[in-house]
Amino acid sequence: VHDTQNVLSFSSLQRTGHLATMSLLQPDHFQHILRIMNTNIEGSQKVMYALTRIRGIGRRFCNLACKKADIDMNKRAGELTAEEIDRLMDVIQKPLEYKIPVWFLNRQKDYRDGRDSQLVANTLDNSFREDIERLKKIRAHRGLRHYWGVRVRGQHTKTSGRHGRTVGVSKKK
Repeated sequence: VHDTQNVLSFSSLQRTGHLATMSLLQPDHFQHILRIMNTNIEGSQKVMYALTRIRGIGRRFCNLACKKADIDMNKRAGELTAEEIDRLMDVIQKPLEYKIPVWFLNRQKDYRDGRDSQLVANTLDNSFREDIERLKKIRAHRGLRHYWGVRVRGQHTKTSGRHGRTVGVSKKK
């Protein structure tokens, strides 16, 4: 036998206003999707893992950038304030000013200007395309392999990696 006075229904909680205190609280400034460096970032993920959606930023670089920008690693990406996002983007765009070592960067000794930098998003794609075009133009071995559409890094190609090309003996009818 249930005691009807002690049983709380959903509608009674809603009427009295106690329902809001029982739900999980989200900050007022929570964003479900952030737009950073032309990339959509999910706000429900932790900062370190959410920022890895940006091309050119991995887990270790993001970890270091968050530490340099003094951002709590347990925060969700949607909880970041505009000031914290600006600090983080500043660290990502100018890593050498924040004493991130050169060996940590993804573009060391650029062939044009000799500088070390961290390429992210569109600049990464552009420089990658320019590098391949330069190799094709100077007729380097790697450039020719890219041009022919075959494996570039020394893999065996006799039996593996045919992906759609039929190679072999055809049957006679």
